[in-house]
Amino acid sequence: MDHSWKDLALEVIQGKELSDGEALSILQCPDGELLELLNGAYQIRKHYYGNKVKLNMIINTKSGLCPENCGYCSQSIVSKAPIEKYAMVDKDTIIKGAEKAHKLNVGTYCIVASGRGPTNRDVDKVVSAVKEIKENYDMKVCACLGLLKEDQAERLKEAGVDRYNHNINTSENHHEQITTSHTYEDRVNTVEIAKKQGISPCSGVIVGMKESLQDVVDMARSLKVLDADSIPVNFLHAIDGTPLEGTDELDPRYCLKVLCLMRFINPTKEIRISGGREVNLRSLQPLGLYAANSIFVGDYLTTAGQQETADHQMLKDLGFEIDYTNEITAEELV
Repeated sequence: MDHSWKDLALEVIQGKELSDGEALSILQCPDGELLELLNGAYQIRKHYYGNKVKLNMIINTKSGLCPENCGYCSQSIVSKAPIEKYAMVDKDTIIKGAEKAHKLNVGTYCIVASGRGPTNRDVDKVVSAVKEIKENYDMKVCACLGLLKEDQAERLKEAGVDRYNHNINTSENHHEQITTSHTYEDRVNTVEIAKKQGISPCSGVIVGMKESLQDVVDMARSLKVLDADSIPVNFLHAIDGTPLEGTDELDPRYCLKVLCLMRFINPTKEIRISGGREVNLRSLQPLGLYAANSIFVGDYLTTAGQQETADHQMLKDLGFEIDYTNEITAEELV
């Protein structure tokens, strides 16, 4: 870098798009410059979001029983991980999860189900639950049900689903190294179907799956092209019994650099520290929020998170505020 990270951040705020060289230099930032890089990312984050942090919570409404062969996933057909397997839970269970999320000041409640895509019966349950949740709680609802059909997206929108998550997970170039049971284009198409129905698109990545640095840059750029409003950044928590068992490529400092890259390339978007943050960021978790502005609280799909109260204490210690309404947008803060 021939100028400072803070200078580059100010250029990004003014509309600059990073070159590949600049993007790669973030991932290759010397550890001795990491705090300066984080300060640059924080300048962007503060410009668009102040010190507010959005809270999200997941309910795993259907576990395992998935015909896909995604190498990272304990729920896939190729996984031998000893996880709990169950069909779609009932409406009351979904609503009780929303009640818990509401008590924890969660702004977005995420209804997640394993599988290639939802059956119409699955959609019926989600639609019924969402209607009741929206009547009783002032929170956003995100659905993550797999590959989506247009009529299903229309029904979810009518029920009150605010956001639909379908991660690209990795770069187009690396996709076939992770799964061959669906294409990269299948994933992009589902995000576009949600957008077409006026549902806010959420799409993110999993880092640490033997991808190259250029793949990570390509992921960030692809999410910019998709115009994803919310970008979950997962760090691989390799699960025994999955094809990626034993993969351990990440350290906390590199994870922070990835979060900074996402902020520099997608400056106005919600960047969420997601699965694997506890095991990969470890004691550096709080520093991640100088680049990101959103976290999951509680457990993930088949892996445990940290105590919800610990997350709230972390935000308090940082001097950050919980975004209770979760309605504020980057554009409104400019």
